[in-house]
Formats: sequence, structure tokens, C-alpha cells
Amino acid sequence: MSTTRAVQDDVTRRRLALPERGVEIALLDWGGSGPLALLHHANGFCAATLDLVARRLCGHFRVIGMDGRGHGDSSRPAGDGAYAWHEFGADLAAVARALAAEHGGRIALGLGHSFGGTSMLLAAAAEPALFERLVLVDPVLHEPRGAARLDPVRNERASRLVERASRRRALFPDRAAARETWQDKDMFASWDPRAFDLYLAEALADRPDGQVELKCAAETEAAVFVQGFTSDVWTPTQGLSTPTLILWARRGDFPRTVFAAYAAHLADARIEEIDAGHLAPMERPELVADAVLAFSVPSASDQTSVG
Repeated sequence: MSTTRAVQDDVTRRRLALPERGVEIALLDWGGSGPLALLHHANGFCAATLDLVARRLCGHFRVIGMDGRGHGDSSRPAGDGAYAWHEFGADLAAVARALAAEHGGRIALGLGHSFGGTSMLLAAAAEPALFERLVLVDPVLHEPRGAARLDPVRNERASRLVERASRRRALFPDRAAARETWQDKDMFASWDPRAFDLYLAEALADRPDGQVELKCAAETEAAVFVQGFTSDVWTPTQGLSTPTLILWARRGDFPRTVFAAYAAHLADARIEEIDAGHLAPMERPELVADAVLAFSVPSASDQTSVG
């Protein structure tokens, strides 16, 4: 797969203006048959990095992914609080409203990875009638009622994430140089090679001087992590009745006990374990897609095997 355009030409790219939100959101439309599926990526990534999962869903859904504000090809608002977690949830809810109106229905499947799963949960809490089912892939969920702020282990880890994001190298002479720099990093060690090509192609922007730079600025990624210290996901999601599957990555970073607390906190949620790390959609996209289909399209479970 090319490292200059890894998302093929059969994917439609568009921008959705949300003047009431003060942003323009970039969308990728993979097409497909069936009701709408809306996808949201993790912090620091973009919709295109979910391509390998999206394509496996197209036989059952019309699949559309979005770049969060400050990520991918979406606009980059400035100002204090621009990257508060509730802003991402509100953006996602606005995108869901617009797409549901365009296609004459609801969002049959809201699929979010990591921080994108958190955003999906907040969006569904704001607009529960819009979402039929949710799948949250190793979402970022703090301990109930803000207890994470009192947990020195979690806070230390979050501080390391902020520091690492702030220092992330953003500029490279070209994609070949970025590949050489990244290919031996622990972060990419377990990735499907196709996902690594996608990241090289889509997470980097071409500059007029011939160099390439990360589309998600280091300060944006860090700001999202910082907002995690004070964001409350627990309170607004109390009793959310949308059927929800939480995929817990066995080799990920989050304790299953926190996910269990949220599953009990929601009205109709369950946890399923997958044999992957936190970046499961890029490590084992088939495993993620099979779990999604088994949950959201019961008739597809005969054609998939969930690990």
C-alpha cells in the first residue's frame, strides 16, 4: 500500500461546517450498504487510521468517520477550553444530527476508539435518541465520580502522556524520514503494517517547502490529555440506555474494574475482552471488526469469529 495515499480513491472526503460549534469537521465516507455507522478515532490520530476496520463494516453499514477538532483535516479552534472533552462530545453529537438528517434515520452504530470512545459516550448521553448502539474500543474512562484525580498512579501516567505528547516530533523532511524514525518505536511495534502505512499517509500533511508535519499538533494532543484531569464522564452518562459494548484490551493500559463500574453505571452495557493492546484497531483490525459485527449485526456472528 502506498505511503503517500493509503486511503484509496474510493473513499469520499468532505467537510461539514458546524457554525453553531465554530468548527468544520472533515469526514471520510467509505460507502457501504445499510444504516449509518459513525466512527471516531483516538487522541492524536485521525479517521483514516480506522480504515481497516471501516472496510470490514461496509457490507452491513454505510460507514462514515470524522476527524475530531484539531485532528486530521478538521479545523483547529483556539482559546482556553477549545479541547475540553465535552467539546469533542458536542461536536460528535452535532455531526450525528447532521448525518442522520441527511440520510433520513439514526446512527445505527457509534464506534469510538480510546478517547474517541469517550467522545462517543458523551455524544450519546447528549443525544440518546440518535444512537441505536455503541461500541467503545478500550475507551478512556476515569474512575467513578472523579476518583482518578486522587489516584497518584493514574495521574502520574497521565502526566507522562502530556509530557510525551508535548515533546513529540512534528516535522520531517519527508515520509520516508518519518518511517525511518517511527518504525522501531514501541508504539508501532504491534501494528498491522497496513495501518502503519495509513498513519504515514494520512496523519502527516504536505507542506509547501516539501517537508511533512503532523496534522495533530503536539500542543493539541497534550491539551486533550490535560483536560482529562478535570473532565467528568461519569455524571452525564448516568443510566444511558443505548445498548453499549465496551471492548477491554487485555494488553492495554486501563483496569477492567473501571470498565465494569461504567458497565454497571449505564443501563444496558457489557464488557468483552479482546486479545490486543490499547491501539487495537491498528494492531488487530479484523478482531475489532468481528467483535463489532457480532454485537451490532447478530446475523453476522455466524460469519465472524471473535477472539
